[in-house]
Amino acid sequence: MDSIDRRVERLVGEGSSRIGGDASPPAMRSSVQRSYDRPGQADMHPATVNPSATELPYAPADTDPAKVLARLESYSTLAVDPQRLNLQQAFRTAQSTARELLSAEEDYLLTAISLLIERHQWGPRFFDDLAVDFASDGTDANFASAVNVVNQLRVTQRLPYGGDVEARLVSRATQQLSGVVGEQYSDANTIVLSGNVPLLRNAGLIAREDLIQAERNLVYSARSFEDFRRRFLVDIARDYLNLIAQRAAITNQERRLESVRQFEEQTLAKVAAGRSAAFEARRVEQDVLSSQNSLINAKETYILALDRFKVRLGLPTETAIEIEPITIELPDPDISVSRAAELALAYRLDYQNQIDQVDDSRRAVANARNQLLPDLDVTAGASFPTDPGRQRGRLKFDSGEASYGAGITFSAPLDREIERLSLRSTIIALQRDERSLEEFRDNVVLDARGAVREIDRARLSVELQRRTVELNELRLEELKIKEAEIEPRDRLDAETDLLDARNEYDTAVRDLRIAILDYLVTTGQMRVNPDGTIKPLQGMEVRMSDTAEPTAVGPEPANPPANPEDPAGVFEPPPPAPDEAGPPQ
Repeated sequence: MDSIDRRVERLVGEGSSRIGGDASPPAMRSSVQRSYDRPGQADMHPATVNPSATELPYAPADTDPAKVLARLESYSTLAVDPQRLNLQQAFRTAQSTARELLSAEEDYLLTAISLLIERHQWGPRFFDDLAVDFASDGTDANFASAVNVVNQLRVTQRLPYGGDVEARLVSRATQQLSGVVGEQYSDANTIVLSGNVPLLRNAGLIAREDLIQAERNLVYSARSFEDFRRRFLVDIARDYLNLIAQRAAITNQERRLESVRQFEEQTLAKVAAGRSAAFEARRVEQDVLSSQNSLINAKETYILALDRFKVRLGLPTETAIEIEPITIELPDPDISVSRAAELALAYRLDYQNQIDQVDDSRRAVANARNQLLPDLDVTAGASFPTDPGRQRGRLKFDSGEASYGAGITFSAPLDREIERLSLRSTIIALQRDERSLEEFRDNVVLDARGAVREIDRARLSVELQRRTVELNELRLEELKIKEAEIEPRDRLDAETDLLDARNEYDTAVRDLRIAILDYLVTTGQMRVNPDGTIKPLQGMEVRMSDTAEPTAVGPEPANPPANPEDPAGVFEPPPPAPDEAGPPQ
C-alpha cells in the first residue's frame, strides 16, 4: 500500500501541475493498519433494536414558566474554556477534517488509481500458469498411469494502434508411473510468438480510447478538485460570516431588551406617580416579554447554526467552540460586467471541463463510425521447440524444427445495424452536449455579471443601512429627551426600528463580503493556499479585522457633505464626466 500511495501522490501531483493556477494536490492520508472484520457483519439476520411502547419510559417535564426559561437559558450557556475559532483557523480546520473536502480528495485519488490501472494494462504484463493432471488408461487390468505438468510463462503487450503481441515459454513434463517399459520421463519446451493487428475496424486511436479517456479524466478531476476547494472556502466563509451576523443580532437584541427594561422601570414609576395610565405599563411589559422571547429564539438559532458549522468542519459535536468576531476585509474590485464575463469564460475550471467533455463526445462519434468498417486483421506466429537430443535440464532449441505462420482475415460488414444505431445515438448525445455547453456558457456569463452587480448593490446597501442606523439612533435619542411628551408606543416603535436597522446593517456587511468572495469564485480568480486559506491576487490586500459598530464602518469624509440632510453622501449622484451632460443613466 505504501508503494501505491506514493505512485498515486506522484500522479495527482502531475495532474494538478498541468492545470497550473497554484493548484494544490491532495495527499494520501495515512491509514492505520486495522482489521476490517466486525462481529456480526456476515449475519443473515442482523439484530434490530426496536422496543415496544410499554418498554419506553416517558417522563413529563415541569412546565412552570420559570423553570422552562431556566432550561432555555442553560441551553445557550457556553461551555467552560471553549476552543476559540477565527476565520483563518476555520479554513485550516476544514482543510484537514471536513468530510466534504475529504470526499472530494478521494474522488480525485480514485480517478488517479483508475488511470494507474489503465496504464498498467498498456505495459508488458507477465503471467505464469501451472497445470498438473493425472491420467490413467488401460484394459484387462493393465493400466498405464502418468502425471503431466505444463507450465506457461507468458508476456503480453498491447499495441498503440490496435492489436497485441504475446510471447510464451511452454514447458511440458510427463512422468510415467507404471505400465510402460523404457523411458518413463520426458520433457519439452517451446517458445511461441504470436501477434494480431487490426487494419480497419478497431484500428487507430480507438484502440487507446480507454487510456485517452482515463488520462483526460485525471485532468478533469484535478480541475474539479481545485474548483471545489475554492467554492468550499467560500462556503466556509459564508457560514462563518452568517454566525457573526447571528451573534451580532443577539447583541442587538440584548441591547434592545436592556433599553426597554429601563423604559419599563420608568413607566412603572410614572404609573405609581399617577402620571401615566396602568395599561401603558402593561404594554411596555408585553414588549419586554416579546423581546425576551426573541432573544431566546435568536440564541437557539445561533446554537443550532454553530453545531451545524462544527459538523461541516468535521469536528465532534461535543467539541465546545466559540466564534471570534474577526471577519475578512477584501477591497471592492474595479471591474466592469463585460470584463468579468470575459475572465469567467477564460478562467472557470468547470467551464473548461465542459468544453473538453464535448470533445469526448466528438471522439465518441468518430469511434462509432469506426465500428461500421469491415474487419481486416493480420495474424502471425512462430514456434521454436527444444532439441530432442539435448541434455536433461538444459534448454536447447532446434531451429530446424521451428514453425512459422501468418494469415489475414476479412469480415464483410453485412450486419452493422446495431453499430449504425449506436452511431446515431452518439450523434444525438453530441448535439445535446453542445447545447448544454452553450447553456453553461450563458450561465457563466450571467453569473459573472450578476456577481459584479451584487457587489455594487451590497456596497450601496451597507451605506444605506448605516445611514438608517444613524437616523434611528438620533430618533431614539430625541424621544428619550422628550420622554414626558411622547406615547410609550412611539418609544417602543423606535426601539424596534433601531433593532431592525442594526440587524439589516450587519446583514448588509455580511452580504458585501460574501459578494466579493462569490465574485472571485464566479470569475475563476479565487486562489487557495495549501492550508485552505485565501491566496491574495496581485494588488489585493486581505485583512482580518474585528467586527465594527455601524457608525465606525468606513472612513470619515475628508470634506463636509454637500447635502447636510445626507451626511453619508449616499444619495448624491456622482459628478458627470467631461464628455457627459449629466449623471450616467
